[in-house]
Amino acid sequence: MKIFAIGQNYIEHNKELNSKNPTEPVVFMKPDTALLRNNKPFYIPDFSNELHYETELLLKFNRLGKNIDPKFAHRYYAEIGLGVDFTARDLQRKLKAEGKPWEVCKAFDHSAVIGNFLPIDELGDIQQIRFRLDLNEITVQEGFAADMIFPVNTLVAYVSKFFTIKIGDILFTGTPSGVGKVSIGDHLEGYIFDHKMFDFVIK
Repeated sequence: MKIFAIGQNYIEHNKELNSKNPTEPVVFMKPDTALLRNNKPFYIPDFSNELHYETELLLKFNRLGKNIDPKFAHRYYAEIGLGVDFTARDLQRKLKAEGKPWEVCKAFDHSAVIGNFLPIDELGDIQQIRFRLDLNEITVQEGFAADMIFPVNTLVAYVSKFFTIKIGDILFTGTPSGVGKVSIGDHLEGYIFDHKMFDFVIK
């Protein structure tokens, strides 16, 4: 399976990281070794002193596709999930300053937390979905899909221009503002509306 991820897709998040708003989707990828499922604990790696959470809506693809037209993109997924794109922010700043690729700060082992998935027909319009992250029972991120710079179906079409989408591939759609550092002992809970999608601890 492939894990596609989108960077800089919310204006307020770009402001908090002093990043410019992109004119086309920013795409990167994570290997399958980045997956962390079933609410297993996340262990902070020893190569970063500033590990950040980034909570994101996820799509799970259910059809093979290439060069998908945006108006047909909704046919290629039927489930929506919630996950965390863990980022070694200190490494990312260094890599960006040097103009180097992001893989070591974004695609390391267990950096892609994937929670539960729900049928899209239970949630309504995907661009009207609200989600949040609670850190130690305090809400630190609140997202509204309508605030995406590039809507979901635009993302699907864009990614499929470059990569063949296969059944089971996952798309992380970008994170809203409110990202921050995690520490040992932290408890993370993610929600789509009132549906709890993940619940795990940092070790």
